[in-house]
Amino acid sequence: QVQLVESGGGLVQAGGSLRVSCAASGRTFSNYALGWFRQAPGKEREFVGTISGSGSTTYYAGSVKGRFTISRDNAKNMVYLQMNSLKAEDTAVYYCAAASKYLGVATTRKDDYAYWGQGTQVTVSS
Repeated sequence: QVQLVESGGGLVQAGGSLRVSCAASGRTFSNYALGWFRQAPGKEREFVGTISGSGSTTYYAGSVKGRFTISRDNAKNMVYLQMNSLKAEDTAVYYCAAASKYLGVATTRKDDYAYWGQGTQVTVSS
């Protein structure tokens, strides 16, 4: 079992930066791939990015590649999403999720993630 708690959301102007964090409880944190997803009003939850259990592999959605960076600190059971050059269309609730299905191998499939946080709101004003 893993419990996830996001923090760091807020209001930022277009072109600005924001970092959201996710704190995880539970043992063997490095056995979990950690993903970030987002959901805008009236839209389905979509993949943003993921990082493998070791932190050596990351994948990003095309819409955020080059602007967003995922990192993790396994000693602190933390994962981060650094968001730069934010756009109005990045406005959404951002969710942290954990997947153990492939023992830490990064996956972009939403259905592979068994554990989810409650989400944190990110609003980008234009």
